[in-house]
Amino acid sequence: MSLERWIRLIAGTLILVSVALAVWVNPWWLLVTAFVGVNLVQSALTQWCLAEIILKKMGVKPGSSSRCQ
Repeated sequence: MSLERWIRLIAGTLILVSVALAVWVNPWWLLVTAFVGVNLVQSALTQWCLAEIILKKMGVKPGSSSRCQ
């Protein structure tokens, strides 16, 4: 799986888990959702993504395997 797909998977999972926790545990979990959203916007504007750096250090290779072209 390419780097870009890993980042989408991680962001989507964090959002879904935090919304579920907000519904069933405590609404403060929505702060995680807000944090993920802010990070996605920041990454789009600055081209800097901490998750990308971490995944690259773990050996994940960037690629153009996306079917959304």
